[in-house]
Amino acid sequence: MIEVAEKSERARFVPGQPDMWAFVLFETLVFTGYFAFYLFYRARSPELYLHAQAHLDLRVGVFNTLVLLLSSWSVARCVQSARVGADRAAVRDVALTAAFAAVFLFVKVFEWARLVRTGNGLDSDDFFTYYLFLTGIHFVHLLIGLVALGVVAYQLLSPRRRSQEIVETCATYWHTVDFLWVLIFALLYVVR
Repeated sequence: MIEVAEKSERARFVPGQPDMWAFVLFETLVFTGYFAFYLFYRARSPELYLHAQAHLDLRVGVFNTLVLLLSSWSVARCVQSARVGADRAAVRDVALTAAFAAVFLFVKVFEWARLVRTGNGLDSDDFFTYYLFLTGIHFVHLLIGLVALGVVAYQLLSPRRRSQEIVETCATYWHTVDFLWVLIFALLYVVR
């Protein structure tokens, strides 16, 4: 009987803190609103959006998407390693996740600089207003994610401070930021 109750508890287990899941839902709803406005205005001026979108380098978007997908993989490995008490491996994986994030941020700054140099700033047209707004908001979320990764590393480096719940909560946030990028990438770089 006890074994069945333990299995039932594990089946209902949701990783991380419930507050983070509420935040994830809230962020998803907020970004859904942003995406809806973008699609509404895109439908009103499809030629303008297509012309402006042609200034984006799809290869850069694909590269950054792959980098963030790899960061999701490495943060998932971190969670798995932490679950089995392999703290050194978990720290290595959180450091790898942070390195992927740094690559993404570095590439994004250079992409923005290139676009602004060619006259595609916040006030150049509606597409670039949305592009810079959405990628800028994502950039800030990624910076917050780097702080969360620092918290995870701090927790993992001392077994006395270690909290699996914190590790999983930060990973949940990280996956959300990556998921949002995939949607941003699809809307801004791919959808024609």
